[in-house]
Amino acid sequence: MDVSIIIVSYNTAELTAACLESILASRRVSYEVFVVDNASKDGSAESIRKKFPTVKVIANATNRGFGAANNQALRDCTGRHVVFLNPDTTVGPESLVKITSFMDAHPEVGLAGPKVLNTDGSRQDSVSNRYPGHRYGAKDIGPLPGEIAFVLGACQIAGTKLLHKLGGFDEDFFLYGEDQDICLRIRKYGLKIGFIEEAVIMHHGGQSERTTLPAEVVRKKIRAELLFYRKHYRPETVRSICKMQTRRAAWRIFTNRILLAAVPNKSDALEKLARYQVILEEMAQYP
Repeated sequence: MDVSIIIVSYNTAELTAACLESILASRRVSYEVFVVDNASKDGSAESIRKKFPTVKVIANATNRGFGAANNQALRDCTGRHVVFLNPDTTVGPESLVKITSFMDAHPEVGLAGPKVLNTDGSRQDSVSNRYPGHRYGAKDIGPLPGEIAFVLGACQIAGTKLLHKLGGFDEDFFLYGEDQDICLRIRKYGLKIGFIEEAVIMHHGGQSERTTLPAEVVRKKIRAELLFYRKHYRPETVRSICKMQTRRAAWRIFTNRILLAAVPNKSDALEKLARYQVILEEMAQYP
């Protein structure tokens, strides 16, 4: 088997079906597909079982989070490589063979990601050379293989044996941050992060969070960042980052409140204030 594909779904029945259809159209590659459903309320698990009988469905009774759900399927993967694929993506017919060929040709690369496009065909920013808090935390990490820090978690491919050695995703990350964390762990292991320009996926983005209030999405992301900082940076570095973010959020709250009366779109301005308030609240949790 060339590749095992794992999709974690959460109330994305239609999008997951479209993703699976694109996988079934893939050429010149042998694969198996797992869908781990995190207690969706839209009948995702039943719908997928009915429409795609060859797909291996794992239906969780509760939402276990992104990393933990991927790890469930990872234990049963038989492919040489594993592709972690978001349900709100579609893959080009040649993309799977291109990413597996890339990994076979580059043993120095532990994990890689393809080119990611928005639905309008524009390019999504899916590659970063810096980790969160890099300005303060780079010295704590030290020198690492390669130039790429991490690739977007919408689609990542890594060797199955390597993933088993690392224990898969860190399940302390419920949602957000796990893609950055696993890339850093792989670089610390001595391997590079790669980018596969010729392989393309389409990414709708944020569909599983479309019913979540924007401020609460910010809260989840901030908590993931704090977990990343605590795991990989020294305590004094984390304190410096938190102080900087607290000052920045407080200043933006102050200026936005002054400008609020003159802003025509009050709802957008109030939403920004709510986001900055969340940052203040979350940073206050760190001593």
